Amino acid sequence: QVQLVESGGGLVQAGASLRLSCAASGRTFSSGDMGWFRQAPGKEREFVAAISWSSGSTYYTGSIKGRFTISKDNAKNTVYLQMNSLIPEDTAVYYCARGYVHDYYRQSEYAYWGQGTQVTVSS
Repeated sequence: QVQLVESGGGLVQAGASLRLSCAASGRTFSSGDMGWFRQAPGKEREFVAAISWSSGSTYYTGSIKGRFTISKDNAKNTVYLQMNSLIPEDTAVYYCARGYVHDYYRQSEYAYWGQGTQVTVSS
């Protein structure tokens, strides 16, 4: 079993930055991939970013490219999402997920999910 714990969310003004963290514990595996998804009020959960644990390759959805950066710390089994130039449309609950992934954009590819952390961006 793998546990994922997100942290770093909060309430910020438009233009501010936040860094989300997701720490994996339990039965971790060295080559699992990790991703970030988000769910805004009244909307379906959507892909944000992902990173290959083995190669470090990164993947982003178009709306956050250039503003968000995903990174990882292998030794800490932790993935980060640096979010800059936040806009109100980024308001959502952010979830991290882990699994052996072929399609990084597909939620069903991820076996383990965190509980989510709220990010609220005011205008």
